[in-house]
Amino acid sequence: VRLQESGPGLVKPSQTLSLTCTVSGGSITTDYYYWSWIRQPPGKGLEWIGYISYSSDTYYSPSLRSRTSISRDTAKNQFTLQLNSLKPEDTAVYYCAATPDPLTIDQRMDVARYDYWGHGTQVTVSS
Repeated sequence: VRLQESGPGLVKPSQTLSLTCTVSGGSITTDYYYWSWIRQPPGKGLEWIGYISYSSDTYYSPSLRSRTSISRDTAKNQFTLQLNSLKPEDTAVYYCAATPDPLTIDQRMDVARYDYWGHGTQVTVSS
C-alpha cells in the first residue's frame, strides 16, 4: 500500500487548506484501516490531526476539531483534509498514514502503530 499527499505548499492566513492523500495498492473502504492525518511543525514533535475509518467514521483532535474536516472519495480511493481559518502556527509537514486500530490518545503519536505513511508535504502559512 502506498500513500501520496498532494496540495498547495503555500497558503495565506485565514484561508482553508485542502490536502489529498491518494492510496494505491489498497482500498480505503475494504481494507480495515483508519486513514489518518498527522503533522509536524518545524522544530516540534508530531501532532495527530484526525482520521476517517474504512467505514467512514471520523474522529478529530480536540484542539483542532472546530477547524478540521476529513472526507473521502471512494471512486478515486482518496481521502482529504480540510483545515479552516489557517494560522502561521499551522505551518508544518503534513503526513497521511494508515493504522489498523482506532488508537487511544496515548497511542496516536506512536509511529510504530502505523503500517503505512506518505512522504509528507510541506505547508507554509504566510502572507
